[in-house]
Formats: sequence, C-alpha cells, structure tokens
Amino acid sequence: MRITEYCAVLALLAGASLWAQNPPGAAAIDNKLDTPQVRVYVATLLPHTPVPSRTGHASNRVLIYLDSGAMTRQDGTDKVQNIEFHRGDVRWRPASGAYVAENISDHPIRILEIDLKGKPAGPAPVSKLDPTVVDAKHYKVEFENDQVRILRVHYEPHDKGELHEHILNRVVLYLNDQPGAKADDVRISGAGTHTEQNAGGQPADRIAVELK
Repeated sequence: MRITEYCAVLALLAGASLWAQNPPGAAAIDNKLDTPQVRVYVATLLPHTPVPSRTGHASNRVLIYLDSGAMTRQDGTDKVQNIEFHRGDVRWRPASGAYVAENISDHPIRILEIDLKGKPAGPAPVSKLDPTVVDAKHYKVEFENDQVRILRVHYEPHDKGELHEHILNRVVLYLNDQPGAKADDVRISGAGTHTEQNAGGQPADRIAVELK
C-alpha cells in the first residue's frame, strides 16, 4: 500500500472512531492533521444538542476554542460544569471517562482539539535562542506542562521579530488572515532557526502548541 493510501485509511479510521463516539446530528468532526505525535481535528457542536462521549478520551488534549460561547460538561454522575469561552481561549483537558457535553449557546461552536499520542520523551531541550527569551515582545507562554508548551504569538503590522530557534515540533493555529495563511488554518511545523516579519497591514495572531 502506498504512503498516501495508508494515510487516507488512517484518517478514515480516526474519523470513524470519533463519529462512533458522537452520533450523527450531535457533532461534526473535521480531521485536520494526523502525525505520530498528535491527531488534530475540529469538532463542531450544534446548539442545545447533548453530545455523549460514551468511551471518553484515552489521551490528554489541548482545546482551542474557535468561536465564543458557552457549554456544559458532565463527567459520569458528577456535577454539571458550566464553561464560558472566547475565540482563541486555550484549555488543557486530561484523559477522561464517559461524559456528556452540550453547547448552550444559540449558535454552533467549533473547538480545535489536539489529541496527544503517547507520553513525553523526557525533559524538553532548551535553546539559548528560545523565542520567549530572545523575542518576548512577540512570543508569550500561555500554558506549559510535561507534554506541551503553548505559545501565543502576536505581531503588529510590518513588525519584525528577533532571530530565534524552535527545537520542538508544533501545531500552529492562525487566528486571523495574514500573509501566507487564512484564519483557522492549522499546520504542523518542525525545528528551525529564523526571523519572522508580518508583511501585512493588519496584526497577525497565532497559537503554537509545542509538542514535548
């Protein structure tokens, strides 16, 4: 089987597994990326429609909300949680058992979900050119644990950053239209040393999820 065919089969199997957890009419799943480290997809929840996840999630996840809104979540027989969020908010969600989620907004909401495969391989390497050190104006740590470091990236129009180095693979979400990308584009990026410049006339905002 050719590599492209194998990847297509993997994507279909992943989609089938997620669809089995979320029956038709409850949530739509749009697969974005599938690598040895992560599976990335967008879950769209319709308003006022409970979504049961009967098997829960076996892996830890990063959630990035693509729309503002509110939802509830009930794990088993635990008390119902009320969750409010805005576009671009980030949440860490550890592996869990069965639960029911419901979008209580009056419009559909989309959540970018990054399922982490496996365990961290040990302490993450450190670079003297870490972007949060040499270019703290543009790179800020939103959240960090033993599996991920999440960076919020912001460039003003025509702003140029400092030379910096990325050591870890990372999932990058583009929050708005900017040179070379559209809002909600999702890409995987690898190690590299470079400088960046926003060549556009509007601010450029991204979220980068580094994978340890």
